[in-house]
Amino acid sequence: MKGIVVNMNVHQVTSIAIRAGKILLTSGAEIYRVEDTINRICNAYNIRCDSFVLPTGIFITAYEDSGEVTTLVKRIKERTIDLKKIELVNSFSRSLKDSTPSDFVKAMELLNSIEQDKGYPFWIRLVSASVTAFVFVLIFNGNIREGIAAAIISSVIYSFKERVLQIGIFPYLGFFISGIIAGGMSLVITTLFEDLNIYKIIIGAIIILLPGMAMTNGIKDALYGDLTSSLNRISEAVFTVTAIGAGVALLLFMALR
Repeated sequence: MKGIVVNMNVHQVTSIAIRAGKILLTSGAEIYRVEDTINRICNAYNIRCDSFVLPTGIFITAYEDSGEVTTLVKRIKERTIDLKKIELVNSFSRSLKDSTPSDFVKAMELLNSIEQDKGYPFWIRLVSASVTAFVFVLIFNGNIREGIAAAIISSVIYSFKERVLQIGIFPYLGFFISGIIAGGMSLVITTLFEDLNIYKIIIGAIIILLPGMAMTNGIKDALYGDLTSSLNRISEAVFTVTAIGAGVALLLFMALR
């Protein structure tokens, strides 16, 4: 372990820790998990540190034996849900207990490979979104035809959502437009096939947009005492649902009045 301290200075260790924390936070991890991972990484290299994490930023302060203090701050602007990356970073931080990379470049390359992981191909995610919509329509006592309609609309919304992430459009605007798409396509389909229930189709179509994980993490953060982060996540979930609902309501109001 002494050789590791020589080859890896405090700034490099905190850089590894903050990079791991960034990957976790942008992948939808809970606040306590991000802070625990940062502390694990620093402790593995015998570095004393304090970490403070918010949904929009990471703050790390490390203390050297000489008395010098190193502080790093990372601003987080984008967040999504990627459980695979969370699992990979968790495995990385826990593996340091038995084997700590003594080379800074190797450690950062490993984190880079995790961050750049593309996950499942787009077509698999698109099919998954469609199947989710289909199943939820059936859960709400819809029929197969309504489920198929919701699956088609959901695939369109998911494709649009992926495009929004690439372009970098204001996220709540993206949710608002997605609501308009769901309402508009559902209205067209039920106009062509009058025996279909428009509300069940809309429910199935927008289910992939609902921030279930954000709400769950907000509650978990509250239970762990991170009240500021909890309020932030819950507020984000409420704004997301409001944007989606406003898009659907606006389209239906304009079309049915």
